[in-house]
Parts: sequence; structure tokens; C-alpha cells
Amino acid sequence: MLLSATPPPGPRPAQQARLYEEAARLRGLNPPRTHPLASITWLGPAATNPALAHRVGGDPAHLAESRRWIEAAVRLPHWGKAHMPDHDLDAGWLLHHLSLACRWIGDDLPDGLRALLRYKLLLQGRRMYEFAVASEGGWWSSSYWQNHNWICYAGLATAGYVLGKEEWTERAKENLGTVLDLMPEDGSHAEGVVYWRYGVPFLAIHLDLLREAEGIDWWDRGGFLSRTFHYRLHQTAPGFARNVDHGDCHDRRSGHSAALYYRLAAQYGIPEAQWMGDLASGELLWQEASESGVRPGILPEAHLEYLWYDPSVPATRPTGTRAFFPDLGLLAARTGWDDDATLVSFKASPGGGHKAWETSAKHRAERGWETLDQGHHHPDSGSFVMVSQGEFLAVDEGYSNRKRAAHHNLLLVDGQGYADEDRYHVYKDLPFERQARQRDVLVGDECGWVHATAEIAAMYDPGLGVRRLDRTLVFTPSGRLVLLDLAESEPGEGREWTFLLQTDRPTEPQPDGTWLIRSGSAVARVRQFAPLDTSVASEVTEVEANPTSSTPELRLTRTLHTLRSTSSRSVSGLFLTAITPGAAEPGKRAECTDGHGVTFHGETVLLSPVTRRIRTTAVSADAAAVLLRDDAHAPYVVAATRLELNGRVLLDVPEPYTGKVG
Repeated sequence: MLLSATPPPGPRPAQQARLYEEAARLRGLNPPRTHPLASITWLGPAATNPALAHRVGGDPAHLAESRRWIEAAVRLPHWGKAHMPDHDLDAGWLLHHLSLACRWIGDDLPDGLRALLRYKLLLQGRRMYEFAVASEGGWWSSSYWQNHNWICYAGLATAGYVLGKEEWTERAKENLGTVLDLMPEDGSHAEGVVYWRYGVPFLAIHLDLLREAEGIDWWDRGGFLSRTFHYRLHQTAPGFARNVDHGDCHDRRSGHSAALYYRLAAQYGIPEAQWMGDLASGELLWQEASESGVRPGILPEAHLEYLWYDPSVPATRPTGTRAFFPDLGLLAARTGWDDDATLVSFKASPGGGHKAWETSAKHRAERGWETLDQGHHHPDSGSFVMVSQGEFLAVDEGYSNRKRAAHHNLLLVDGQGYADEDRYHVYKDLPFERQARQRDVLVGDECGWVHATAEIAAMYDPGLGVRRLDRTLVFTPSGRLVLLDLAESEPGEGREWTFLLQTDRPTEPQPDGTWLIRSGSAVARVRQFAPLDTSVASEVTEVEANPTSSTPELRLTRTLHTLRSTSSRSVSGLFLTAITPGAAEPGKRAECTDGHGVTFHGETVLLSPVTRRIRTTAVSADAAAVLLRDDAHAPYVVAATRLELNGRVLLDVPEPYTGKVG
């Protein structure tokens, strides 16, 4: 497919038009004569797109254009300048792309340029290979869960197959097998959506190279690739244009890769991926290209769209609205896919996810290797993002270099966030036991309810004596959000507990004691039912980051508006909060003799995540949660052994049950 430049059979007029357009897009630019300080990854696709266009259509103008960029790249003494010249992303990108160009049009180049290209690829490939060997157990050479590893080894493999360097391809293949075995089976990615779209295409590239060059098919090895579109889909904001920005995300419009959608659709027969590919390469293409902060970005992937598009795969608009990814502890739910729908995304897990955290600890103990790079991970376990009416209402910080829990929708203890935070590699050298996790998860399209409890006490400084900090989140069928935060410290002087809510604009206090979130024309009402004696403040939080060491002068800034609600000092803390999007009434507190609850028009949420005892005038339950709609719908329970509703016993079982009752 890639080496032979042979796509699946069938017509592809849109993809061919995209290829020809991209092949000509840079004709007005002059290639750099000397290495710029910024990244040069874009020089690679500047050569491959016209190379493939010439291969497909035979236009000599495309050949001349590819030659221009090849000549510029091979005359640079090093690939990469500001950060790790010859040994990182710039070199990986150019090794891959110029090796493909060499394979596709090498025979059409002048003898001198063809020889120079092969010499440069041999030189850069040797530099990359030797670095990978020398740095094993450190940096990207053994960082199995992140994009630098995937890109650099894919570049080395491409050069190895084109030049016949078996030691390169064998090392890259061994690494690829390890990566596939260690990636989470649920398809989730701890670096976030932006680095998913940046790095995962190179896993697909490497798998295609391996199958074409050696006849080895690893597409189903480990399970990650077969499920990862599902992860990406459920991190898509309503309306499809933007993405949820957990992890390091340059912005909310850097998440689409039409090429990768097409490849996953073709490999696994996923109609929704085919539909997303058509959308990203069509209606959303230019907005993504112009507003995305990721470079080279979506436009230069035209050659992959052409080669990976399989016209035999049907395209179907997504319909599923609920998903849970256990390795990352990521829960995503929405009321629909239209622009005005409401979405919540809620996560809690160890750094990198459960599998990476546990496996990297073994590598450290058994080999002395550091294999989990945490640069793009955030101290965000227990945090959530909420989108509604076409706008982001409860927001994430996006990209940052000094990562702090105070930048997320989380809780502070005596004003402090997670232990050992405020740095780039926020999980590095933490004790193995410092893990967050989700429990009591209820999720399913058929029920409309979503429930999970994040355990995050272990993430705080042990000196604070936090024995419990559990956040329970419920997303109702109509899109309302209920949060119950239960905190407990060691007996003694007590702690101040602070609830944080991040928004793009300042929240507005209302006469009825609620706060109004406003973003564009979208609104949501925040009501905190408990505690009643909090001190409330709204402040500006500035977040700054340099998203790439290859371009040291680049700076991203984001201004958050942080609502802080702080309780009086005590050994226990309790926050009961509802966020209601749109003009709907913000709910009222349910009268409970045991447990805590919120009731809205047509929906009631009753919670008892610790004692699992709920008592109201109508409900008697031994359960973590009872979730009720009007009389036409059956109740749902979480971790329940007994439910009595209006004097009628509906459930009485020896083992805790989660799901629909009746």
C-alpha cells in the first residue's frame, strides 16, 4: 500500500482532487536554504504529496515540485536544530517521507540527486538507529506509550525497507510489537486527542509497511488499534468540529485526521470512521487547517487519504452516546451528536492509565528503565469537561508546561493540589501507590443514565492526611450534571476544602444563589446545595505553554476563569452541586434522612457512595445510587442489594447489582 503507492481498488475522485491540490499548495514558497530554528517536519510531506501526485497522474510539474523540496531537505546538514538534532521528531518525519519519495519517484530524479537522497537517508537513518540503541531504557527509544517513539521508529523502518537496512527494520519491528502488546486494549490514549491524531497515524504507517514488506499482519495484535477510533469518537464535541481537551491539547480544533479515520475504517470495517473521514476531509477541512495549532496538520495528510481510503466501506453517522474506557478511567456521555447537544467527559486513573502505570513500574524494578514518559499527562483525575449548546462551559486548561490540579475542575485541600505537581512530568518518580481510579461505573446507551465515582485521595500530599476524597458524577438522560464530593482527613485540626470550576468567561452570581456560566449564546446554571457556609471567589488563572521544544519561541496562552468555593475548616467536607445547561430550572435538594440527592423536573438523583444507605419518603435502598425518572421509566441503581420504592420491594439480592431494576 504505502511502499507500492497502491490504494484499495475503486474510485476516489475526492481524495485525488485533495492530493493534486495539496501537491500544488506550496508552489509559491521558497524552500529554506539554511535550517530554521523552528521544526522542519513539514518539509517531508511537502515532498511526498507531489511525489505521489506525479506517480498517480504523471504531471511533470508535480515531479518538479517534489524535487524542489527533496533538494532543500537533503542539503541540510542536520534534521532538527533547537532540540535533539538528528535524533527526534524532525528526523523521524523526514526519514519517513523522503524514503517514500525515494521509493515513489527515485527513478525519475537526476542521477546526482537520487544518489544524494540515498546517501542522506543512509546518514540520517544511521544517526537515528545509533541513538535508539544508545538511549535504550531512557527517552523515546523505550517510551512505548507516546508519539516520539512511534514516529521515530516508523521513520527508521521506512528508511530501512527502502534502503534494505535489515538491522533498522528489525529493531523498529521489535519495538512495534512491544508497543502493540502494551497499549491499552480499550483503545484510549493518555496523551489526549491531539497527540492521538499526531502519533497514532505512524503506528498505522508502520503496520502497513510491515505487512507489505514482510507479509506480517499485526493489525489485531493487542487490540488497541481495533478499538481506538471508538475512543477518538467519544472525545468529539457535539457538532463534530471540536474535541474534548483532556491531556496536552494545543486547542479544541486539532483532533481530526481524515487519513487515520479512513485507515481504521478500511481495516476494521467501521462505517462511523468512514463517515468521520469524509467529514474531516470535506466540510471541516479548512477550518481544522486554519484554526489548529498542530503542525504540519491535516492538509499535508492528503497522500495518506488517497492511499488509505477504501470506497467499499459504507459511511454511517455515529449514533452511540455513552462510552467508558476502563484503562484510562474515562467516561463520556452526551444527549446526542447535534450542535446543541450536551456532553460530559470525566476521567480518573493512574498516570498514563492503569496498564502503562503498572507495566512501567515493572520495567523500573526489573530493568532500571524509565519507559513511561509523562510529559503530556495532567493532574486531572476527578476532573470533567462539559459542552452544551455548541460551547464549552466547564473547561480544561489544554496545554501547559507547569501542570497543576488548580487548572482543572477539581478540589484543593488547604489550597493545595496534587502532590509533586507544578512541573512538566507531573507523574515522574511518584510512588506506585499514588493512583486514582474509577469505581461503580454505570454506562449504557439504552438507559440514558451515567454514573461513576472517582477515588482521588491518594493524589494529595500525605502530609495533608487525606483519608478520602471521592467525587461521584451523574449525567442524567436530559443532560444535567450532579456532583457529590465527599472528603475526610485524619482527626486533628481539620482542612479547608475547595471546589474549583473552570470556565472561559467569569461566572455570574445570580439573585437566587446560583452562578451562571455563559459562553457565546450558551448558558448553564450552577447550584451548590452543600455546604451552605462556603466563601466564594472568582479569579483569573493564566496558563502558558511551549508545546514543542523544536520551536522554542512558540508560546500558547490560555486564560481560565476559576470559581472557587471553600468550606470552613473541618475533618470532613461535602459538596453537592448541580450544573443544568440551558434555561431549565436548576433543581432542588432532595429530602433524605440517609444519603444525598437532587431532584429536577422528571429526574431524581439519590447518592450514597460510601455508606450505601439511601432513605427518603419514597425510597429505601441499600445502594451507592438510585436514579429515577418519571413513572414511565424503570429505576436504575448502582452497587445495590436492596431497593424499595413507594412501599414495593423491587430488588433484594445478596451481591451488589448495577443496572436497570424491573
